[in-house]
Amino acid sequence: MIQGSIVALVTPMFENGDVDKESLKKLVEYHIEQGTDALVAVGTTGESATLDEDEHCDVIKFIVEVTDRRIPVIAGTGANSTKEAITLTQKAKALGVDACLIVTPYYNKPTQEGLYLHHKAIAEAVDIPQILYNVPGRTACDMLPETIGRLAHVTNIVGVKEATGQLTRYQEIRDLVGVNFAVYTGDDATSREFCLLGGNGTITVTGNVAPRLVHGMIWAAMSGDKETALALDNKLAALHSHLFIQSNPIPVKWAVAEMGLIGVGIRLPLTWLTADCFDLVRDALRQAEVI
Repeated sequence: MIQGSIVALVTPMFENGDVDKESLKKLVEYHIEQGTDALVAVGTTGESATLDEDEHCDVIKFIVEVTDRRIPVIAGTGANSTKEAITLTQKAKALGVDACLIVTPYYNKPTQEGLYLHHKAIAEAVDIPQILYNVPGRTACDMLPETIGRLAHVTNIVGVKEATGQLTRYQEIRDLVGVNFAVYTGDDATSREFCLLGGNGTITVTGNVAPRLVHGMIWAAMSGDKETALALDNKLAALHSHLFIQSNPIPVKWAVAEMGLIGVGIRLPLTWLTADCFDLVRDALRQAEVI
């Protein structure tokens, strides 16, 4: 089971929107050095919605090559089309990823039965560990604990990223899936409490800019060390808030650029962070002692 601090990696770009592979390589090496436990390639934070299929697969391939099995790589392969999600998942498997993260279909609002059949079809079509991803704030689609419980019986569906921020969901899900099914949080602000309850880690945005702190906080919480987890999380609190002051990944890309790790580049329809937010995000970086 992949556990701990799993960073939903940004995709570095040049000002014209092209992928910056040199910066991407440096970023992967930085996360390995800082103790990040695993990387998500081309998830929401990696701008999956605006990379075409060839680019999507090329970024996954590059990250797999750079990590060279030093830490696991999880590929974002979800889509609002079941056929497209199967194709992306097949390609990610062929590229050598350790698992796939598959977001619920967005915009078309399937029923719970539709969600069950969608994810079941992908799992049956591609023999690779798959992690469900529930983030109704972005998808307008909420996968309920009962549906997650049903899908946990599918052999290669091994976990869920639960990103509602509702801590009561953890125990509801755990009671339905058992101890061998990974339950991750996708909400940075509640990740400490989630892992103190027994969660298997976080798939994090904050970890892009404070990977060592997030790693330490999550493992302290997972081991039940409340005091250490709280002390570390207090340093991260402003980041948890201000990295979402505009739509993710707008603030986090600005923050990573402010740290000198990547250049200035993002894909339309997203735009660069507006100047009135600079001081808030910069102060959060200082609070976390990363600049």
